[in-house]
Amino acid sequence: MSDRYQPPYTITPLILNLIAEICECIGHYFIKSEDAVKPRLRRANRIRTIHASLAIENNALTLEQVTSVIDGKRVLGLPREIQEIRNAYAAYECLERWRPAILNDLLEAHKILMLGLADFPGAFRTGGVGVFRGKETAFMVPPANRVHLLIHDLLNWLQNTQEHALITGCVFHYEFEFIHPFSDGNGRLGRLWQTLILNKWKKIFAYIPVESIVQNRQEEYYHFLGECDHQGESTSFIEFMLKALLESIREISGSDPVSVQVSDQVIRLLTLLNNGSASASILMNKLGLSHRPTFRKNYIQPALNNGLAERTQPDSPRSPTQQYRITEKGKKCLL
Repeated sequence: MSDRYQPPYTITPLILNLIAEICECIGHYFIKSEDAVKPRLRRANRIRTIHASLAIENNALTLEQVTSVIDGKRVLGLPREIQEIRNAYAAYECLERWRPAILNDLLEAHKILMLGLADFPGAFRTGGVGVFRGKETAFMVPPANRVHLLIHDLLNWLQNTQEHALITGCVFHYEFEFIHPFSDGNGRLGRLWQTLILNKWKKIFAYIPVESIVQNRQEEYYHFLGECDHQGESTSFIEFMLKALLESIREISGSDPVSVQVSDQVIRLLTLLNNGSASASILMNKLGLSHRPTFRKNYIQPALNNGLAERTQPDSPRSPTQQYRITEKGKKCLL
């Protein structure tokens, strides 16, 4: 194989239209919100990203439990699942310094993601493995003795391509999953690396992570990966991922979540309510609060005033069975 390797795909009119629409939406959204979003939502979205990526890998811990693990609290769960969360958080903390086309950075990312979870984290596989989609074997991956050359060619293409980052992110994601360079952890690393590629283009992708998009469309995601395996090129996967990205960006840009000042305390409250309605006492307990005026002033009242949360019994605000739930506007603040 040569240094001029070109992954097979076709730039269709649909792909061009999707790129144009995504760029238009991002331009509009950035003007309104880049400075306001970054300090407020970085941590909340990172936690949601980690939860989404690991949920795809069948990690059963809830968003609340993921938050607790990252906060250093004790959580009742399988040791492997807890280790996966710690590793993922450590990996995402390195995202800003990694370079998408550098092999050592890719290997370091795998080592951090799979520490204590794989026999040889940070090292390419030495044997053949099958890729499973559901309970069926999708295909056999390339032989282990070709992995280094295939990854070298892919990274070299990534380094030198003139394609738009929206395309290169999708192409790399698919090609990486097809090569399957590691014995384990390929899915989570492939999604992480597409996020990295997009984040190097626009910082907004720190708040629109690929992982959350995939989790919401997991069945379609595996369908298009399988379709591209049969077609021998990644065009339909590119179209699928761009559609999903556009939908997510539209949700954010249309909601204008930064028109109000949402504190970290309110984000924590909304994260809890995103799992279902709850009473004030339950929310205070989960937030680690014992002082009701603090809860009222810093958490629930700002959420109510800005339409991010609502009472389940609005006509009886003092009802002893009163609970609170997140609104659609509140959900969009968590994207």
